[in-house]
Amino acid sequence: MHYYRYSTAEASCWYKYLLFSYNIVFWLAGVVFLGVGLWAWSEKGVLSDLTKVTRMHGVDPVVLVLMVGVVMFTLGFAGCVGALRENICLLNFFCSTIVLIFFLELAVAVLAFLFQDWVRVRFREFFESNIRSYRDDIDLQNLIDSLQKANQCCGAYGPEDWDLNVYFNCSGASCSREKCGVPFSCCVPDPAQKVVNTQCGYDIRTQLKSKWDESIFTKGCLQALGSWLPRNIYIVAGVFIAISLLQIFGIFLARTLISDIEAVKAGHHF
Repeated sequence: MHYYRYSTAEASCWYKYLLFSYNIVFWLAGVVFLGVGLWAWSEKGVLSDLTKVTRMHGVDPVVLVLMVGVVMFTLGFAGCVGALRENICLLNFFCSTIVLIFFLELAVAVLAFLFQDWVRVRFREFFESNIRSYRDDIDLQNLIDSLQKANQCCGAYGPEDWDLNVYFNCSGASCSREKCGVPFSCCVPDPAQKVVNTQCGYDIRTQLKSKWDESIFTKGCLQALGSWLPRNIYIVAGVFIAISLLQIFGIFLARTLISDIEAVKAGHHF
């Protein structure tokens, strides 16, 4: 076997292995996301009966985890192989996809700022849809509980929103023990209790509204999130800038390596 060394130009090993290291993180993270998502689906029996995916009316958080995993795994694989094999097609795919994701993130941020009322309406519809499906999926249930506990809120606009759920509805014919109640994540935590009381929200909405705030959060999650963002705007901006810089760095590495490879090929032809 005869090896060639091009005197005119050569692909930089520095950029090559730096891009490989950059993408190996993407690839490993994608593997983790895919593993967690598939494990969660197997626990819920979805892998043995895929029709369960279409039976849920709310949003299954596991689907989002799997989508992120697929994207990261694909990008990481394309970037790693493209860098090691100096494959321009794979590097162009990696670079173009990162650019597309970057501009999509930028567009979403700008549109969310310009059309705040539209975003609030969409978020309310999203939250109400998931309230209806609260008991249909354990991951969705945990997501809503985490959101309500972290923001000390209850429902989209208030505890009455839980009438949308058949188990918590006050006026329905349901015989559920949770009727006219709210989930435990709406309850004001008692520092003296070391064990979470999952029945703390039972029958709470049968009481006078003036007494609700003694036991549960009465602020809606839309209001809570609306007041959270201005207080943490610098943190949100910092995270967005950090992610953007990482993406720009990856684009820079890929474009530089592509230019080096093209220069090597051009030198070889001459």
